[in-house]
Amino acid sequence: MRARRLTRTLTCFAVLSLAAAGCGLSGGSGNGEATAGGCKVDKGNVGSGKLTGDVKGTITFQTTNLKKDFGDFFDGVIADFQKAHPGTKVKWIDDPGDNTFTTRTVADAQACTMADVINVNAPTATALTKAGYLLDVGTKDPDAAKPFVPSFWKTATFPDASGTSIHTTLPWYTGGVLLTYNKDLLEKSGVDPAEAPTTIFGLFADYEKIAKAADGKYFATMANPVWRIPADFDQMGIKVLAADGKSAVFADDPRTTQWVEWMAKLYKEGAMPKDSLSSSNDPSTLYSQGKVAYGSTNPSFVRFVKQNSPSVYAKTAVGQQPYDALGVASAGAPQYISVAATSKHAPVALAFAEFLTNAENQTAWCKDPDVVIFPTTTKSLDDPFFQNVTGTDPFSQARKLVADQLKTASTNQTNLSPAVQNAIVAQVQLAMQGKKSAADAVKDAQEKANELLKQGS
Repeated sequence: MRARRLTRTLTCFAVLSLAAAGCGLSGGSGNGEATAGGCKVDKGNVGSGKLTGDVKGTITFQTTNLKKDFGDFFDGVIADFQKAHPGTKVKWIDDPGDNTFTTRTVADAQACTMADVINVNAPTATALTKAGYLLDVGTKDPDAAKPFVPSFWKTATFPDASGTSIHTTLPWYTGGVLLTYNKDLLEKSGVDPAEAPTTIFGLFADYEKIAKAADGKYFATMANPVWRIPADFDQMGIKVLAADGKSAVFADDPRTTQWVEWMAKLYKEGAMPKDSLSSSNDPSTLYSQGKVAYGSTNPSFVRFVKQNSPSVYAKTAVGQQPYDALGVASAGAPQYISVAATSKHAPVALAFAEFLTNAENQTAWCKDPDVVIFPTTTKSLDDPFFQNVTGTDPFSQARKLVADQLKTASTNQTNLSPAVQNAIVAQVQLAMQGKKSAADAVKDAQEKANELLKQGS
Protein backbone atom coordinates (compact mmCIF):
# COMPACT_ATOMS: atom_id res chain seq x y z
CA MET A 1 0.00 0.00 0.00
CA ARG A 2 1.32 3.41 -0.93
CA ALA A 3 0.06 5.06 2.24
CA ARG A 4 1.95 2.55 4.36
CA ARG A 5 5.15 3.56 2.60
CA LEU A 6 4.59 7.15 3.70
CA THR A 7 4.22 6.27 7.36
CA ARG A 8 7.14 3.90 7.78
CA THR A 9 9.36 4.66 10.75
CA LEU A 10 12.97 5.21 9.79
CA THR A 11 15.65 3.37 11.72
CA CYS A 12 17.24 5.82 14.10
CA PHE A 13 20.14 4.01 15.73
CA ALA A 14 22.85 5.16 13.35
CA VAL A 15 21.65 8.73 13.28
CA LEU A 16 21.79 8.97 17.05
CA SER A 17 25.54 8.68 16.85
CA LEU A 18 25.48 12.02 15.07
CA ALA A 19 24.63 13.77 18.32
CA ALA A 20 28.05 12.94 19.69
CA ALA A 21 29.87 13.87 16.51
CA GLY A 22 28.33 17.29 15.86
CA CYS A 23 29.79 20.56 17.07
CA GLY A 24 26.61 22.55 17.55
CA LEU A 25 26.26 26.17 16.47
CA SER A 26 28.68 29.02 16.95
CA GLY A 27 28.89 32.66 15.98
CA GLY A 28 30.77 33.86 12.98
CA SER A 29 34.02 35.72 12.53
CA GLY A 30 34.53 39.07 10.89
CA ASN A 31 34.28 37.53 7.44
CA GLY A 32 30.62 36.67 7.95
CA GLU A 33 31.13 32.99 8.58
CA ALA A 34 29.80 30.80 11.37
CA THR A 35 29.61 27.07 11.99
CA ALA A 36 26.73 24.63 12.01
CA GLY A 37 27.77 21.19 13.17
CA GLY A 38 31.27 20.99 11.76
CA CYS A 39 30.46 23.06 8.67
CA LYS A 40 31.20 26.68 7.79
CA VAL A 41 27.99 28.57 7.02
CA ASP A 42 26.75 32.11 6.60
CA LYS A 43 26.38 33.62 10.04
CA GLY A 44 22.78 34.57 9.21
CA ASN A 45 21.91 30.86 9.29
CA VAL A 46 22.61 30.56 13.02
CA GLY A 47 22.07 32.50 16.21
CA SER A 48 19.29 34.97 16.92
CA GLY A 49 17.61 37.22 14.41
CA LYS A 50 15.30 36.74 11.48
CA LEU A 51 16.76 35.23 8.32
CA THR A 52 17.17 37.81 5.59
CA GLY A 53 18.48 37.74 2.06
CA ASP A 54 17.29 37.38 -1.50
CA VAL A 55 15.15 34.39 -2.39
CA LYS A 56 17.36 33.46 -5.31
CA GLY A 57 19.60 30.52 -6.02
CA THR A 58 19.56 26.75 -6.45
CA ILE A 59 18.65 24.33 -3.66
CA THR A 60 18.14 20.60 -3.30
CA PHE A 61 14.96 19.07 -1.90
CA GLN A 62 15.05 15.50 -0.61
CA THR A 63 12.07 13.19 -0.08
CA THR A 64 11.89 9.47 0.62
CA ASN A 65 10.48 7.20 -2.08
CA LEU A 66 7.79 9.55 -3.34
CA LYS A 67 8.72 10.19 -6.98
CA LYS A 68 7.17 7.03 -8.43
CA ASP A 69 3.69 7.63 -7.04
CA PHE A 70 3.62 11.40 -6.58
CA GLY A 71 6.06 12.73 -9.16
CA ASP A 72 3.50 14.88 -10.94
CA PHE A 73 2.33 16.48 -7.72
CA PHE A 74 5.75 17.48 -6.45
CA ASP A 75 6.93 18.56 -9.89
CA GLY A 76 3.92 20.88 -9.90
CA VAL A 77 4.72 22.27 -6.44
CA ILE A 78 8.31 22.92 -7.50
CA ALA A 79 7.20 24.62 -10.73
CA ASP A 80 4.75 26.83 -8.83
CA PHE A 81 7.44 27.87 -6.36
CA GLN A 82 9.95 28.69 -9.08
CA LYS A 83 7.33 30.71 -10.93
CA ALA A 84 6.51 32.67 -7.77
CA HIS A 85 10.21 33.26 -7.10
CA PRO A 86 12.10 34.03 -10.31
CA GLY A 87 15.77 33.22 -10.05
CA THR A 88 15.23 30.09 -7.96
CA LYS A 89 15.73 26.46 -8.91
CA VAL A 90 14.78 23.40 -6.87
CA LYS A 91 16.51 20.10 -7.62
CA TRP A 92 14.42 17.22 -6.32
CA ILE A 93 16.25 14.19 -4.91
CA ASP A 94 14.10 11.17 -4.10
CA ASP A 95 15.94 8.85 -1.74
CA PRO A 96 14.94 5.17 -2.02
CA GLY A 97 14.42 4.98 1.72
CA ASP A 98 16.23 1.68 2.16
CA ASN A 99 17.85 0.53 5.38
CA THR A 100 20.96 2.62 4.72
CA PHE A 101 19.00 5.87 4.56
CA THR A 102 19.91 7.03 8.05
CA THR A 103 23.57 6.19 7.64
CA ARG A 104 23.70 8.12 4.39
CA THR A 105 21.90 11.10 5.91
CA VAL A 106 24.41 11.17 8.75
CA ALA A 107 27.30 11.01 6.30
CA ASP A 108 25.84 13.82 4.20
CA ALA A 109 25.40 16.05 7.26
CA GLN A 110 28.92 15.45 8.48
CA ALA A 111 30.30 16.08 5.00
CA CYS A 112 28.35 19.36 4.85
CA THR A 113 26.44 18.12 1.78
CA MET A 114 23.02 17.40 3.25
CA ALA A 115 20.07 18.51 1.11
CA ASP A 116 18.90 22.08 1.67
CA VAL A 117 15.33 20.96 2.38
CA ILE A 118 14.80 17.45 3.69
CA ASN A 119 11.96 15.26 4.91
CA VAL A 120 12.83 13.88 8.37
CA ASN A 121 11.10 11.95 11.13
CA ALA A 122 11.33 12.71 14.85
CA PRO A 123 14.41 10.58 15.69
CA THR A 124 16.40 12.00 12.79
CA ALA A 125 15.31 15.55 13.60
CA THR A 126 16.34 15.01 17.22
CA ALA A 127 19.86 13.94 16.32
CA LEU A 128 20.38 16.57 13.61
CA THR A 129 19.10 19.33 15.89
CA LYS A 130 21.38 18.35 18.74
CA ALA A 131 24.35 18.30 16.38
CA GLY A 132 23.46 21.73 15.00
CA TYR A 133 22.75 20.80 11.40
CA LEU A 134 19.18 22.15 11.14
CA LEU A 135 17.97 25.73 10.80
CA ASP A 136 15.99 27.10 13.75
CA VAL A 137 12.95 28.01 11.67
CA GLY A 138 11.08 29.34 14.70
CA THR A 139 13.76 32.01 15.15
CA LYS A 140 14.57 32.61 11.52
CA ASP A 141 10.88 33.21 10.74
CA PRO A 142 8.85 34.28 13.79
CA ASP A 143 5.65 33.77 11.79
CA ALA A 144 6.41 30.16 10.86
CA ALA A 145 3.95 28.74 13.40
CA LYS A 146 0.84 30.54 12.13
CA PRO A 147 -0.53 27.96 9.66
CA PHE A 148 -0.18 24.94 11.91
CA VAL A 149 -2.41 23.28 14.50
CA PRO A 150 -0.76 24.28 17.82
CA SER A 151 -0.19 20.71 18.99
CA PHE A 152 1.59 19.81 15.77
CA TRP A 153 3.73 22.93 15.91
CA LYS A 154 4.66 21.89 19.43
CA THR A 155 5.94 18.54 18.14
CA ALA A 156 8.26 20.40 15.78
CA THR A 157 10.46 21.35 18.74
CA PHE A 158 13.70 19.48 19.45
CA PRO A 159 16.56 20.08 21.93
CA ASP A 160 19.79 21.62 20.72
CA ALA A 161 23.24 20.83 22.14
CA SER A 162 22.55 22.92 25.26
CA GLY A 163 19.21 21.19 25.88
CA THR A 164 17.16 24.20 24.78
CA SER A 165 14.13 23.26 22.70
CA ILE A 166 14.05 24.95 19.31
CA HIS A 167 11.81 24.64 16.26
CA THR A 168 13.98 23.01 13.63
CA THR A 169 11.16 21.43 11.64
CA LEU A 170 7.85 22.26 10.00
CA PRO A 171 5.03 19.71 10.53
CA TRP A 172 4.07 18.16 7.21
CA TYR A 173 1.61 15.27 7.19
CA THR A 174 0.27 12.85 9.77
CA GLY A 175 -2.04 9.92 10.38
CA GLY A 176 -4.86 9.32 12.85
CA VAL A 177 -6.68 6.65 14.84
CA LEU A 178 -10.28 5.46 15.00
CA LEU A 179 -12.32 2.34 15.59
CA THR A 180 -13.22 0.34 12.48
CA TYR A 181 -15.73 -2.42 13.09
CA ASN A 182 -18.14 -4.87 11.50
CA LYS A 183 -21.62 -3.77 12.61
CA ASP A 184 -23.17 -7.17 11.97
CA LEU A 185 -20.66 -9.02 14.12
CA LEU A 186 -21.04 -6.52 16.96
CA GLU A 187 -24.84 -6.74 16.90
CA LYS A 188 -24.67 -10.54 16.74
CA SER A 189 -22.50 -10.42 19.87
CA GLY A 190 -24.76 -8.10 21.84
CA VAL A 191 -22.52 -5.04 21.41
CA ASP A 192 -24.30 -1.84 20.37
CA PRO A 193 -22.40 -0.36 17.38
CA ALA A 194 -23.82 3.07 18.17
CA GLU A 195 -22.30 3.09 21.67
CA ALA A 196 -18.54 3.29 21.25
CA PRO A 197 -16.69 2.57 24.52
CA THR A 198 -14.98 5.53 26.17
CA THR A 199 -12.17 3.58 27.86
CA ILE A 200 -9.70 0.89 26.82
CA PHE A 201 -11.08 -1.48 29.45
CA GLY A 202 -14.57 -0.74 28.14
CA LEU A 203 -13.38 -1.80 24.69
CA PHE A 204 -11.90 -4.95 26.24
CA ALA A 205 -15.30 -5.71 27.82
CA ASP A 206 -16.83 -5.55 24.34
CA TYR A 207 -14.12 -7.91 23.10
CA GLU A 208 -15.13 -10.33 25.83
CA LYS A 209 -18.78 -10.24 24.76
CA ILE A 210 -17.73 -11.03 21.21
CA ALA A 211 -15.58 -13.96 22.35
CA LYS A 212 -18.46 -15.50 24.28
CA ALA A 213 -20.95 -15.05 21.44
CA ALA A 214 -18.62 -16.11 18.63
CA ASP A 215 -17.54 -19.41 20.17
CA GLY A 216 -14.53 -19.52 17.83
CA LYS A 217 -16.48 -18.76 14.64
CA TYR A 218 -15.08 -15.21 14.52
CA PHE A 219 -12.92 -13.03 16.74
CA ALA A 220 -12.83 -9.57 18.26
CA THR A 221 -9.29 -8.50 17.39
CA MET A 222 -5.73 -9.69 16.83
CA ALA A 223 -3.64 -10.95 19.73
CA ASN A 224 -0.14 -9.56 19.24
CA PRO A 225 0.28 -6.78 21.84
CA VAL A 226 2.83 -5.07 19.60
CA TRP A 227 -0.13 -3.25 18.02
CA ARG A 228 -1.18 -1.82 21.40
CA ILE A 229 2.06 -1.01 23.22
CA PRO A 230 2.60 1.79 24.09
CA ALA A 231 -0.49 3.28 22.37
CA ASP A 232 -2.98 1.89 24.91
CA PHE A 233 -0.79 3.02 27.81
CA ASP A 234 -0.59 6.55 26.43
CA GLN A 235 -4.35 6.73 25.94
CA MET A 236 -4.91 5.50 29.51
CA GLY A 237 -2.51 8.07 30.91
CA ILE A 238 -0.04 5.42 32.08
CA LYS A 239 3.42 6.94 32.26
CA VAL A 240 5.71 4.63 30.30
CA LEU A 241 9.09 6.34 30.67
CA ALA A 242 10.59 8.70 33.24
CA ALA A 243 10.77 12.36 32.26
CA ASP A 244 14.35 12.01 31.05
CA GLY A 245 13.47 8.96 28.95
CA LYS A 246 16.25 6.94 30.56
CA SER A 247 14.17 4.50 32.58
CA ALA A 248 10.82 2.72 32.37
CA VAL A 249 8.17 3.41 35.00
CA PHE A 250 5.03 1.73 33.64
CA ALA A 251 5.16 -1.02 36.30
CA ASP A 252 4.56 1.64 38.96
CA ASP A 253 0.98 2.06 37.75
CA PRO A 254 -1.39 -0.76 38.85
CA ARG A 255 -3.45 -0.29 35.69
CA THR A 256 -0.58 -1.75 33.66
CA THR A 257 -0.99 -5.08 35.43
CA GLN A 258 -4.77 -4.83 35.00
CA TRP A 259 -4.23 -4.26 31.29
CA VAL A 260 -2.06 -7.39 31.02
CA GLU A 261 -4.63 -9.38 33.02
CA TRP A 262 -7.30 -8.31 30.53
CA MET A 263 -5.14 -9.30 27.56
CA ALA A 264 -4.44 -12.72 29.07
CA LYS A 265 -8.12 -13.25 29.85
CA LEU A 266 -9.24 -12.25 26.37
CA TYR A 267 -6.69 -14.51 24.71
CA LYS A 268 -7.71 -17.45 26.87
CA GLU A 269 -11.42 -16.87 26.20
CA GLY A 270 -10.98 -16.81 22.42
CA ALA A 271 -11.37 -13.12 21.66
CA MET A 272 -8.25 -13.37 19.50
CA PRO A 273 -6.98 -15.99 17.03
CA LYS A 274 -4.46 -18.17 18.86
CA ASP A 275 -2.01 -18.06 15.97
CA SER A 276 -1.95 -14.26 15.95
CA LEU A 277 -0.10 -13.87 19.26
CA SER A 278 3.32 -13.49 17.67
CA SER A 279 2.23 -12.80 14.11
CA SER A 280 3.10 -9.43 12.60
CA ASN A 281 0.01 -9.57 10.39
CA ASP A 282 -2.50 -6.78 10.90
CA PRO A 283 -6.29 -7.48 10.81
CA SER A 284 -6.59 -6.73 7.06
CA THR A 285 -7.14 -10.25 5.72
CA LEU A 286 -9.31 -11.68 8.49
CA TYR A 287 -11.42 -8.53 8.74
CA SER A 288 -11.98 -8.53 5.00
CA GLN A 289 -13.15 -12.14 5.30
CA GLY A 290 -15.64 -11.20 8.02
CA LYS A 291 -13.73 -13.16 10.68
CA VAL A 292 -12.60 -10.28 12.91
CA ALA A 293 -15.00 -7.71 14.35
CA TYR A 294 -12.53 -4.83 14.78
CA GLY A 295 -10.15 -3.75 12.06
CA SER A 296 -7.04 -1.61 12.04
CA THR A 297 -7.18 1.81 13.70
CA ASN A 298 -5.45 3.37 10.67
CA PRO A 299 -7.89 5.41 8.51
CA SER A 300 -6.28 4.03 5.35
CA PHE A 301 -7.55 0.60 6.42
CA VAL A 302 -11.12 1.74 5.73
CA ARG A 303 -10.22 2.46 2.12
CA PHE A 304 -8.45 -0.90 1.90
CA VAL A 305 -11.67 -2.68 2.89
CA LYS A 306 -13.69 -0.58 0.45
CA GLN A 307 -11.40 -1.58 -2.39
CA ASN A 308 -10.89 -5.21 -1.49
CA SER A 309 -14.05 -6.45 0.21
CA PRO A 310 -17.21 -4.57 -0.82
CA SER A 311 -19.49 -7.00 1.02
CA VAL A 312 -17.70 -6.44 4.34
CA TYR A 313 -17.40 -2.72 3.63
CA ALA A 314 -21.20 -2.56 3.49
CA LYS A 315 -21.21 -3.79 7.09
CA THR A 316 -18.37 -1.53 8.22
CA ALA A 317 -18.70 1.51 10.44
CA VAL A 318 -16.23 3.81 12.17
CA GLY A 319 -16.20 5.31 15.63
CA GLN A 320 -14.10 7.19 18.12
CA GLN A 321 -11.08 5.41 19.55
CA PRO A 322 -11.59 5.52 23.35
CA TYR A 323 -10.29 8.80 24.76
CA ASP A 324 -9.86 7.20 28.21
CA ALA A 325 -7.78 9.23 30.70
CA LEU A 326 -6.02 11.21 27.97
CA GLY A 327 -9.29 13.01 27.26
CA VAL A 328 -8.56 13.61 23.58
CA ALA A 329 -7.52 11.56 20.59
CA SER A 330 -3.90 10.59 20.26
CA ALA A 331 -1.94 11.43 17.13
CA GLY A 332 1.61 10.37 16.51
CA ALA A 333 4.35 12.77 15.60
CA PRO A 334 3.97 13.80 11.96
CA GLN A 335 6.54 13.68 9.25
CA TYR A 336 8.55 16.90 9.11
CA ILE A 337 10.28 19.18 6.67
CA SER A 338 13.58 20.70 7.80
CA VAL A 339 15.98 23.24 6.37
CA ALA A 340 19.70 22.54 6.59
CA ALA A 341 21.61 25.13 8.58
CA THR A 342 24.41 24.36 6.13
CA SER A 343 22.40 25.61 3.15
CA LYS A 344 24.24 28.09 0.96
CA HIS A 345 20.88 29.59 -0.03
CA ALA A 346 18.99 29.40 3.25
CA PRO A 347 16.42 32.12 2.32
CA VAL A 348 15.42 30.04 -0.71
CA ALA A 349 15.36 26.82 1.30
CA LEU A 350 13.21 28.29 4.07
CA ALA A 351 10.83 29.87 1.57
CA PHE A 352 10.42 26.56 -0.26
CA ALA A 353 9.95 24.57 2.97
CA GLU A 354 7.17 26.93 4.04
CA PHE A 355 5.63 26.85 0.55
CA LEU A 356 5.64 23.05 0.51
CA THR A 357 3.96 22.82 3.92
CA ASN A 358 1.44 25.64 3.51
CA ALA A 359 -2.28 24.93 3.75
CA GLU A 360 -2.88 24.99 0.01
CA ASN A 361 -0.22 22.42 -0.81
CA GLN A 362 -0.96 20.20 2.19
CA THR A 363 -4.64 20.11 1.26
CA ALA A 364 -3.87 19.38 -2.39
CA TRP A 365 -1.65 16.42 -1.55
CA CYS A 366 -4.12 14.97 0.96
CA LYS A 367 -6.74 14.97 -1.81
CA ASP A 368 -4.58 12.71 -3.97
CA PRO A 369 -6.56 9.47 -4.42
CA ASP A 370 -3.41 7.39 -3.97
CA VAL A 371 -2.76 8.42 -0.37
CA VAL A 372 -4.61 8.54 2.95
CA ILE A 373 -2.81 11.16 5.00
CA PHE A 374 -3.91 14.18 7.00
CA PRO A 375 -2.62 17.75 7.03
CA THR A 376 -1.17 19.66 9.97
CA THR A 377 -2.55 23.10 9.13
CA THR A 378 -5.79 24.36 10.66
CA LYS A 379 -7.14 25.68 7.37
CA SER A 380 -6.59 22.35 5.65
CA LEU A 381 -8.49 20.39 8.29
CA ASP A 382 -11.45 22.72 7.78
CA ASP A 383 -11.50 22.07 4.03
CA PRO A 384 -14.76 20.58 2.68
CA PHE A 385 -12.76 17.55 1.53
CA PHE A 386 -12.48 16.53 5.17
CA GLN A 387 -15.69 18.01 6.49
CA ASN A 388 -18.33 16.94 3.95
CA VAL A 389 -19.56 13.41 4.60
CA THR A 390 -21.13 11.51 1.71
CA GLY A 391 -24.21 9.84 3.18
CA THR A 392 -23.25 6.93 5.40
CA ASP A 393 -20.04 6.13 3.54
CA PRO A 394 -17.58 4.89 6.21
CA PHE A 395 -14.50 6.24 4.44
CA SER A 396 -15.76 9.83 4.25
CA GLN A 397 -16.97 9.52 7.84
CA ALA A 398 -13.52 8.33 8.87
CA ARG A 399 -11.88 11.26 7.11
CA LYS A 400 -14.07 13.80 8.92
CA LEU A 401 -13.74 12.04 12.27
CA VAL A 402 -9.94 12.04 12.15
CA ALA A 403 -9.72 15.59 10.78
CA ASP A 404 -11.86 16.86 13.66
CA GLN A 405 -9.77 14.90 16.17
CA LEU A 406 -6.52 16.32 14.89
CA LYS A 407 -7.52 19.88 15.76
CA THR A 408 -7.17 19.04 19.46
CA ALA A 409 -5.26 15.74 19.42
CA SER A 410 -2.42 14.99 21.78
CA THR A 411 0.89 14.51 20.01
CA ASN A 412 2.77 13.45 23.14
CA GLN A 413 3.06 9.79 22.28
CA THR A 414 5.74 7.67 23.88
CA ASN A 415 8.51 6.69 21.50
CA LEU A 416 10.11 3.34 22.28
CA SER A 417 12.99 1.84 20.39
CA PRO A 418 12.15 -1.46 18.66
CA ALA A 419 14.35 -3.31 21.17
CA VAL A 420 12.57 -1.88 24.21
CA GLN A 421 9.12 -2.36 22.71
CA ASN A 422 9.88 -5.95 21.78
CA ALA A 423 11.17 -6.69 25.28
CA ILE A 424 7.91 -5.45 26.81
CA VAL A 425 5.78 -7.25 24.24
CA ALA A 426 7.60 -10.55 24.86
CA GLN A 427 6.74 -10.48 28.56
CA VAL A 428 3.09 -9.68 27.87
CA GLN A 429 2.95 -12.58 25.42
CA LEU A 430 4.21 -14.94 28.13
CA ALA A 431 1.43 -13.75 30.45
CA MET A 432 -1.16 -14.20 27.68
CA GLN A 433 0.04 -17.78 27.23
CA GLY A 434 -0.35 -18.41 30.96
CA LYS A 435 3.39 -18.92 31.43
CA LYS A 436 3.69 -16.22 34.09
CA SER A 437 1.38 -13.99 36.08
CA ALA A 438 0.47 -10.53 34.82
CA ALA A 439 2.24 -8.96 37.81
CA ASP A 440 5.46 -10.87 37.12
CA ALA A 441 5.27 -10.08 33.41
CA VAL A 442 4.98 -6.36 34.09
CA LYS A 443 7.80 -6.44 36.64
CA ASP A 444 10.08 -8.39 34.32
CA ALA A 445 9.16 -6.20 31.35
CA GLN A 446 10.20 -3.08 33.20
CA GLU A 447 13.48 -4.65 34.33
CA LYS A 448 14.34 -5.76 30.80
CA ALA A 449 13.35 -2.38 29.39
CA ASN A 450 15.61 -0.63 31.88
CA GLU A 451 18.54 -2.86 30.98
CA LEU A 452 18.15 -1.90 27.34
CA LEU A 453 17.66 1.78 28.11
CA LYS A 454 20.90 1.81 30.13
CA GLN A 455 22.67 0.34 27.11
CA GLY A 456 21.23 3.04 24.91
CA SER A 457 19.15 0.54 22.95
